[in-house]
Amino acid sequence: MRLPACLPVLLLVGTVLLPVLAGLAGTLLPAFGHLPALGAAGWSLDPWRQLLATPGLGTALRLTLTSGFGATALSLFSVALFCAAFHDRPLFRRVQLWLAPLLATPHLAMGVGFLALAAPSGLLARLLAPLLGLDRPPDLATVNDPWGLALLLGLALKEAPWLLLMSLAALNQTPAARLMATARLLGQPAPLAWLKVVFPLVYRQIRLPVHAVLAYSLGTVEMALLLGPGNPPPLAVLPVRWFLDRDLAMTFPAAAAAILLLALTLAAMALWEGVAALAGRAGRHWAGSGATSGAIAVRLGALLLPVLLLLAVGSLGAVLLWSVAGPWRFPDLWPRRLDLGTWAAQREGLLALAGATLRVALPATLLALALAGAALEAVARHGRAAWPWLLGLSYLPLLLPQTGFLFGLQVLLLQLGLDGGLPAVLWAHLVFVLPHVLLVLAAPWAALDPRLARSAAALGAGPLRVLCTVKLPVLLRPLLAAAAVGVAVSVGQYLATLFAGGGRFATLTTEALALSSGGDRRVLGVFATLQAAIPLACYALVLLLPRWVWRRRAGLRAV
Repeated sequence: MRLPACLPVLLLVGTVLLPVLAGLAGTLLPAFGHLPALGAAGWSLDPWRQLLATPGLGTALRLTLTSGFGATALSLFSVALFCAAFHDRPLFRRVQLWLAPLLATPHLAMGVGFLALAAPSGLLARLLAPLLGLDRPPDLATVNDPWGLALLLGLALKEAPWLLLMSLAALNQTPAARLMATARLLGQPAPLAWLKVVFPLVYRQIRLPVHAVLAYSLGTVEMALLLGPGNPPPLAVLPVRWFLDRDLAMTFPAAAAAILLLALTLAAMALWEGVAALAGRAGRHWAGSGATSGAIAVRLGALLLPVLLLLAVGSLGAVLLWSVAGPWRFPDLWPRRLDLGTWAAQREGLLALAGATLRVALPATLLALALAGAALEAVARHGRAAWPWLLGLSYLPLLLPQTGFLFGLQVLLLQLGLDGGLPAVLWAHLVFVLPHVLLVLAAPWAALDPRLARSAAALGAGPLRVLCTVKLPVLLRPLLAAAAVGVAVSVGQYLATLFAGGGRFATLTTEALALSSGGDRRVLGVFATLQAAIPLACYALVLLLPRWVWRRRAGLRAV
């Protein structure tokens, strides 16, 4: 019996969409007082009344919106201005070399590093201490500030490299050189020409990643716990606190808070699209006016991205230094000694947690690669018969706050008897790994020269042999890159592990966040460093393995 052409696409979308929809339903019902497992079989608005009566709710909403919109706008503007000013400069190529370690670093590790850098006793304060005459840490809320500025900046450090990578991929599919040449012939300075004729095409292709950044920035929990204020916290923290409360009655306002965050995220995306449409109209008017002033301002603004990248690299250095620091009094710029004592003391626990982390990350990534590859191959072979438009639904987890459906997913797992086990955690991680893997693989798979498959078929190779001996070897580098992204996404999952594991499945991420609330900074540095080292090793494999495999194939080394 011949399988339908759309089956791989349906399997991929179902793997992601079914738990998300079930999770949304499982969160929506308790938000209106219906949860028979807790003896509430009716319907009520009491959860919403309790939520609206929460002290500081307005401040939590303000913090969420300012940090979410601020981080997204800062990341996008810094990338756009940098590309406009330096697209034809050596710095543009040099910056790309720093993307791999920054992309590999999970959000939590970057947040811990920024904490080590920007805290009142952090590296920045120690650098400025001699200039300001400080002999003790300044009495300033440089992190966990009530305005959420540290949270905003910490998010931008992680999201700006991601948007730069997406912009580079979009540039490869844009006739930028021809457009720039035409604009320069019309007398436009290079930075303004790029913004006027290239950026609109690039933004059209990175719209989904921008919305994903906005959704994550609005709904992040781990970064908010690390860098945001504690009382009141951003809105995303409230439902997690209440879901984990000993009083099970707090489940109802927690579900209402999760639905409120979901509605806020959808409204924020609609608002962003509205503002983007207005900005597009203004941009077309500006481009049509032929104005040539402002190039200097663009070049100055373009320095913002290098500053963010330097802070991000400094954060990684700071967390590594924390992990090997001995006695370190303020305002000393360097610890009195460096040693591996903390690593040695935590060795057994680290090995167990690293093993647990990899037991989820590796299978989730392999499953994601298999599902994404099968779906993309079905689309390449069968075109419209494989329903390629369905693939867009698999990106839904990137556009929704995790608290909006993970609690409902936990309820579903409880009903299936899977809560707390490895299969449950693996499935929850796969929901987030699969969209990222698909996002990385989609463009290279679509750009693969169809003449390669036709030539192999003409020589008598069947479809499976063409895939295994022609397509997959040529796509080795994109496949490894997608695998590295998948491992990085899985290693960084906090809420998915917490809810699906029922608090009984510990990974490096869950333990690092538990330590951040008051543990030894050196121990926290060790956990965050190892958490970042695992994805970084995968990214190193992406760079080295294709060169070794194709060392005698010059054409394939560049693929």
